[in-house]
Amino acid sequence: MTTHPAPEPRFIFPPWTNVLPAISLVAVVGGLVGAIAGVWYYFSPRNTDVGYQPTQPVPYSHKLHAGDLGIDCRYCHVGVERSPVASVPPTQVCMNCHTQVKKDSPLLNAVRKSWAEGTPVPWKRVHKLGDYVYFDHSRHVTRGVGCVECHGRVDEMIVVKQVEPLSMGWCLECHRDPGPRLRDPQKDRVTDMAWLPPGAKVEDSDETIAAKRAEFGKTIVERERIAPPTECSRCHR
Repeated sequence: MTTHPAPEPRFIFPPWTNVLPAISLVAVVGGLVGAIAGVWYYFSPRNTDVGYQPTQPVPYSHKLHAGDLGIDCRYCHVGVERSPVASVPPTQVCMNCHTQVKKDSPLLNAVRKSWAEGTPVPWKRVHKLGDYVYFDHSRHVTRGVGCVECHGRVDEMIVVKQVEPLSMGWCLECHRDPGPRLRDPQKDRVTDMAWLPPGAKVEDSDETIAAKRAEFGKTIVERERIAPPTECSRCHR
């Protein structure tokens, strides 16, 4: 009886295709991780909100008014020390000066129309938190948090823009270590955009000023017993 060798098995796909499932799995997982990382980075407030600078109905220059003329922030934003909301100045505040100063300037047409018709100037809001967040301006300002900490050097802006993300993570960084952002609420003007801690000079390096701010802020935290909350319920009510 003649025996014949068993026929070699025939495969539909070549051997190298055995690694395709592993490659596909790595590609899918890598793609998901990449997508999540991309959304986390590019859709964060630091990328979507920082730099927002809308064109306003009136070409109001903070550099001129708050910087060159030295008008205190609280003259226009009257609620910042007493209310959760800083408030947008009513037309009356503008007209306190502009019934005499540049009263015929075409740049102020929207202000004069507002004054004549009793309707508000349609200012475009620059800094806005989510409706699910509770923020109290007065609590921060009266504890020594300067306007510049959140709004930047507004006194140098011709058109105001957002310079900080105002995100939850950004807020928590300050709440966990408030010292470097504090000044003496009993002596120092929170509206002073160019404020420096005691012993610091304009010509000092950024690192030196930051170190002195942290050192000075530590004394304020201890003296005023400042302990910002980090519980979710304090901001998400």
